[in-house]
Amino acid sequence: MLFFELFSGLPRQGPGDAASTRRALALVPGVGPETRMLDVGCGTGLQTRVLAQTAPVRVVAVDNHAPFVDVLKAEAARRGLSDRIDARVGDMRQLDFAPASFDVIWCEGAIAMMGFEAGLRDWRRLLASGGHIALTEACWLKPDPPAACAEFWAQEYPAIRDVPTLLASITHYGYAIVDHFTLPLSAWWDDYYHPLQQTINTFRARHHDEVDAQQVADGAQREIDIWHAYHDWYGYEFFVIRST
Repeated sequence: MLFFELFSGLPRQGPGDAASTRRALALVPGVGPETRMLDVGCGTGLQTRVLAQTAPVRVVAVDNHAPFVDVLKAEAARRGLSDRIDARVGDMRQLDFAPASFDVIWCEGAIAMMGFEAGLRDWRRLLASGGHIALTEACWLKPDPPAACAEFWAQEYPAIRDVPTLLASITHYGYAIVDHFTLPLSAWWDDYYHPLQQTINTFRARHHDEVDAQQVADGAQREIDIWHAYHDWYGYEFFVIRST
């Protein structure tokens, strides 16, 4: 698919950075060699590798796009992490694990694919008693965004809400809030939009006479342009929560 071609080779498939991953991991108590961790929607697994390099954990990493999983496997092998990263192709909507299989579920930028509430509800069965979920979700940072910004999100992710609303949903589904923080602007640009911008340019040249490809590139470019113009109004929030 053209979409996956455009996003192949990028460090990340969405906003995030190693410092934020480590900050969230530090909020989960007792992480060690016996901690069972699941990374849902791992993509090419940059955050998976950060987790395995930061703590002596074993991580099962799942993504539905096999080429992304292959990249993660190759990078884990290259960095000597194959014994602690088990990368698999799978559907986050149908995770085939026994109840209480994991102490920590990690999900950076992917819960939107199944829905925030659906993730909170469905993944709960996979957590051991008192287990933690660490996830990022797009959210409004202040009210009344400009029309162009509001229209973009209404098309791309109409479920976007503000942080208080997301916190209320988390507690409604039986979790305690450990902490939460907003990703810095650098987490959007350094490892995501900046390399994506470069990829868009080469992608356009490679598919210069293909209308479908140019439309895919237009969509990605619009996303970058909206962020440059309106990033004060929205961001990604990193939530660390505990089952109760």
